[in-house]
Amino acid sequence: MAAFLVGGVVSGCGSGPTLQAASAELQKDMQRLEADRLLKNPLSKLQIVERPDKDLPCDKGKFQRVLRATADYEHVPGDPVDNHLDRAQRVMENILSQKLHYKLTFDFTQIDWNDARLIEGNKDHPGVAIKVIVVPESPSWRLVAETKCLPRS
Repeated sequence: MAAFLVGGVVSGCGSGPTLQAASAELQKDMQRLEADRLLKNPLSKLQIVERPDKDLPCDKGKFQRVLRATADYEHVPGDPVDNHLDRAQRVMENILSQKLHYKLTFDFTQIDWNDARLIEGNKDHPGVAIKVIVVPESPSWRLVAETKCLPRS
């Protein structure tokens, strides 16, 4: 299920900011992730899997940039999986909203999910969306952030 959700990140096209402005914000997000106190701890094993440095065609004359990262959240031995998922979700929601300044959307039905959690957020201006899959196995957090499908200028 997690692999399916990661692949389904925002891909819609629309008017709004330029790719240049959205890409700059995505670069800042990558730097904020790398500088975060929790994530820069070696135990978190933060890996930037794909850096947002390539224009990816998504529509006629439009492009987007993608940031993919993974990291671990320590699992307390003997702790039930749903407790681990709930804590890991709250920690990542705090990072996204307070450090990266995303406006999060909440799906309260996820409390019944035993195998994963999905966190979604947006920055309407400059046009960046993020999804994080929280799973019980390593890596706990699987993050994909993308710009909207935008013209270069």
